[in-house]
Amino acid sequence: MTKLTPDTRKTLSRRTRMILAGRNPEEQFGFLNTPIYRGSTVLYPNAEALSHGQRFTYGTKGTPTTEALEAAWSELAGAAGTVLAPSGLAAITVAMLAAVKAGDHILVTDSAYRPTRTFCDSFLLKMGVETQYYDPALKGEIAELIRPNTSVIVVEAPGSQSFEMQDIPAISEAAHARGVCVIMDNTWATPFFFPPHERGVDMAVEAGTKYLSGHSDMLMGLVSANAAWFPKLRATYDIFAMCPGAEDVFLALRGLRSMELRLREAEKQGLALAQWMTTRPEVKDVLHPALPSHPGHAIWKRDFSGSSGLFSVILHPAPRAAVHAMLDGLELFGLGYSWGGYESLVIPFDCAPYRTATTWAPGGPALRFQVGNEDLVDLQADLERGFARLKAAM
Repeated sequence: MTKLTPDTRKTLSRRTRMILAGRNPEEQFGFLNTPIYRGSTVLYPNAEALSHGQRFTYGTKGTPTTEALEAAWSELAGAAGTVLAPSGLAAITVAMLAAVKAGDHILVTDSAYRPTRTFCDSFLLKMGVETQYYDPALKGEIAELIRPNTSVIVVEAPGSQSFEMQDIPAISEAAHARGVCVIMDNTWATPFFFPPHERGVDMAVEAGTKYLSGHSDMLMGLVSANAAWFPKLRATYDIFAMCPGAEDVFLALRGLRSMELRLREAEKQGLALAQWMTTRPEVKDVLHPALPSHPGHAIWKRDFSGSSGLFSVILHPAPRAAVHAMLDGLELFGLGYSWGGYESLVIPFDCAPYRTATTWAPGGPALRFQVGNEDLVDLQADLERGFARLKAAM
């Protein structure tokens, strides 16, 4: 087999490139997958190399295993570089720490992942960074909130539980006109369905725990950055030595090869169940950006090339006990956090206690669904029995 040339690589589809990205069999004695390099000490051949450095220097600075995943993810995201973290939340923190300093003001969407808010309201607050939450519906007018000391705007599309869409290109344009860094949590869409750096994002955070894993058996975070921000990101990352485990990096590399195929199936499954939910009398609203009824559908259709298997529904008003009766008897939908794996999950949620820039008043109990690989007919039957329990407990 001839080594792929740069010219040939440019002609390949993304699906094909993801089979080849980060792979160097010629460096691994012909073995297809980069093996697990586990260790701290790296030996140098001589004193001259020790003085001037070499490709790999110490375990916290990277190994052939981590380098392979970083290179592959950078290619997928269209980034200048990527760093790996031991979890999605760790990826969020290292990205933000690369861009803020004491005395800064940052803008964070009111629909952000709740642990992101906790990090801002606790750790960054102690650092002397002021966080202001903003309405996720803001577009270019977010410029009115930017102050002379604003350093970062955090975006997330769609919102972690409430699924508001954001106009990322418009926000990025307003931010860059004032020298502000845009950090995006792109876990829901991944770079397969939303190319963050093409849309103006400076640093994009991904929880590889979700679709990159696909099997709910690893923790992983990734931050990709454009050319302007990668040197600052890498320098911050090296200071913290925030390294994921070698086994998790290997699993992430393995998951990357089939990630697009799994995402396409998750999209199909999730959209089908969301459409079915719109026919249920128990359901008041379905929060899925790919549905034409979603308020942010036009933005999704313009900027995204697909959707994943995560969405939320709002039930008609029902007592808490009735909702619990529905959930507790489910046999195929597990009750658990995270998503992106092969199993279906559901959690109840309420954004009202922590939303500060906007009001969360959906008009009924909210449930977030992760749709896995089970047969859709079986999932619907499980939910039909659940809805019957909900009705009986009213």
